[in-house]
Amino acid sequence: MRIEKCYFCSSPCYPGHGMVFVRNDAKQFRFCRSKCHRNFNKKRNPRKVAWTKAYRKTRGKEMAVDSTFEFEKRRNRPVKYDRDLMGRTIVAMNRVQEIKEKREVRFYATRMKDAKAEKKKQARVEIEKSIELLAPAVAKREEVMRNVVDSARARIAARKKTSAQRVAVKTNDAMEE
Repeated sequence: MRIEKCYFCSSPCYPGHGMVFVRNDAKQFRFCRSKCHRNFNKKRNPRKVAWTKAYRKTRGKEMAVDSTFEFEKRRNRPVKYDRDLMGRTIVAMNRVQEIKEKREVRFYATRMKDAKAEKKKQARVEIEKSIELLAPAVAKREEVMRNVVDSARARIAARKKTSAQRVAVKTNDAMEE
């Protein structure tokens, strides 16, 4: 059994699922669900509908050009069954999948590289717009920070005192011997 691709959204169409529209010129259009079929009938462009693979590829959110896509192409030539060939094919398919996943991760990382700085910039703009809401919270935060720093200083001073007392006791014991 063959797993086809939806003509509209490019998701997999498993056997027995979805529907097929056959045009007068015998061109077959497979759809994974009625949502895709309805959008096709409304003559919507998949590259302009936000939830489709075509949209994500045209906007640069997913890889559009890669050599691993060559392996996904449909081949209609029948091949005589050979157990060794089938085993090698399955191993090769797994290897291609690993390579594809690594490249997708790398693609996502390079795409998100500048996102952190952009997010910070947007947050700063948002804070500047509504600073009057944050002023009381900031004053309270500074007071809390002062209390935390003061208590930390007190703990450090207490530790120094106890360690100094221990050192003094040890030196007294050493002198008595």
